[in-house]
Amino acid sequence: MKLEDKIYVAGHRGLVGSSIVRQLLLRGFSNIVTRSHKELDLTNQSAVQDFFEYEKPIYVILAAGKVGGIHANNTYSADFIYENIMIEANVIDAAFRSNVQRLLFLGSTCIYPKAVEQPMREDALLTGVLESSNEPYAVAKIAGIKLCESYNRQHGTDFRSVMPTNLYGENDNFHLNNSHVLPAIMRKIHLAKCLDDQNWIEIKKDLVKYPIYGISSMSSKEQIIKTLGKYGIHYDINKSNSKVILWGTGKAMREFLYVDDMAIASLFILGLGKDQYLANTKPMCSHINVGTGVDVTIHELSRIIKKIIGFEGKIVFDTSKPDGAPRKLIDVSRLTKMGWTSSIRLEDGVKSTYDWYVELAAKIDR
Repeated sequence: MKLEDKIYVAGHRGLVGSSIVRQLLLRGFSNIVTRSHKELDLTNQSAVQDFFEYEKPIYVILAAGKVGGIHANNTYSADFIYENIMIEANVIDAAFRSNVQRLLFLGSTCIYPKAVEQPMREDALLTGVLESSNEPYAVAKIAGIKLCESYNRQHGTDFRSVMPTNLYGENDNFHLNNSHVLPAIMRKIHLAKCLDDQNWIEIKKDLVKYPIYGISSMSSKEQIIKTLGKYGIHYDINKSNSKVILWGTGKAMREFLYVDDMAIASLFILGLGKDQYLANTKPMCSHINVGTGVDVTIHELSRIIKKIIGFEGKIVFDTSKPDGAPRKLIDVSRLTKMGWTSSIRLEDGVKSTYDWYVELAAKIDR
């Protein structure tokens, strides 16, 4: 890859896309093309074809898509499968038609069966039933992998796929219903700590940055406390202490990768010579797992976040709510063999993410 090569990053404002753009700039790449959703609707085939014909990128990183946690997947299942399939189909086909030299598609480890052997190997794909809570999203991501492989097979393209484990970091989604587990827990504990400290300035800045339905920075303290309680952030006025309620048993195990590690791994795989890539993959099993190879329980994760934030209240698990898959640990031996391993510890990544979160809120003038 040459520093002047035109690189299109789809989804540049998202968690992964924004980190990839930062990493490209750090490396000196000077011809990065981006479009916001308002500027280019990737579900619109003709608009995507026109864009590729006009820009003619040499490399494409497909990090765009509709994402969310268990609640979002259950609530908006049709949106998840439709939007993701349309985005993938439009971008991958347009990349082929405009002679893109190389494309990298970012998927998700939810592609693997619910009852798959741990850690999950790449060849476990399509060997069993998917987790029901995110099946539509998983099917869409599997379609993306197979689109890349099928274009390679029929047309000789060089389209690659990476499957990251659970990601977190700067520019994550902190919506209390629609976010993934780590940012959701982080925000809940942060708000609970603010309630304990009676730090209403911080709470109202948080509401400005990440609105919550039913309340705003102008709401009364009583209204805010009542509404936060509906999201599992409970404050006892009489005892002046808070507790946070999280979904599930806390026993489910998850692997977490800091987003900057994911961006670095993505550029590493994109930059591999074709011979090296093909030597470590198979034509119809070409995707590569990206993770740390280490997992923790949700209970352990909550304790790490609690310690970093300095919250002294209780964390309670609502066992009537679903856990999702009991464990999701990926086998990263394929990527390790290629020459890359993660370098950012979970504790360090969580602290960096929380520092960014607090700093962002500090910039808000309510």
